[in-house]
Amino acid sequence: MAIRDIRLFGDPALTSRAEEITVFDEQLGRLAEDLLDTMDAGGGVGLAANQIGVLRRIFAYDCEGRRGVLVNPRWEPVGEATEVAEEGCLSIPGVAADTERHLRVRATGQDAAGTPVTIEAEGLLARCIQHEADHLDGVLFLRRLEPAARRAAMARVRAMDWFRNGR
Repeated sequence: MAIRDIRLFGDPALTSRAEEITVFDEQLGRLAEDLLDTMDAGGGVGLAANQIGVLRRIFAYDCEGRRGVLVNPRWEPVGEATEVAEEGCLSIPGVAADTERHLRVRATGQDAAGTPVTIEAEGLLARCIQHEADHLDGVLFLRRLEPAARRAAMARVRAMDWFRNGR
């Protein structure tokens, strides 16, 4: 449908909690398509609606052979195992850091038509679900870092042209 501008670190939409979706209509279908198109254009594996300035609880994902959108997502860990792996974000381009996440999760929500969805995921898809659900709560992955790693990541953010030029 359309490729939208991705909001960058510092934009208030990225630290705002998105609202639950109650109407499943053509407008939501277009938003879902826009999220997928914008994610693809940006080379990402996930994209939350507030990353394009829309404060609605929906995100797109495309990893490990699974692609779609999840509306009003909720997730829970499956087991206690976690993993630390490099994580980045389309809203913080050029900055990545080792971030701890649950290794396995179960996510529930709806698709863009309102049909209930349950996703059992591990590895990259589990990480993506947690990362994008955080976005919808106004949480960037930088907040998940240990203090020293957060300081180092913020120094990299401040050194980025896109940040210094106030895009």
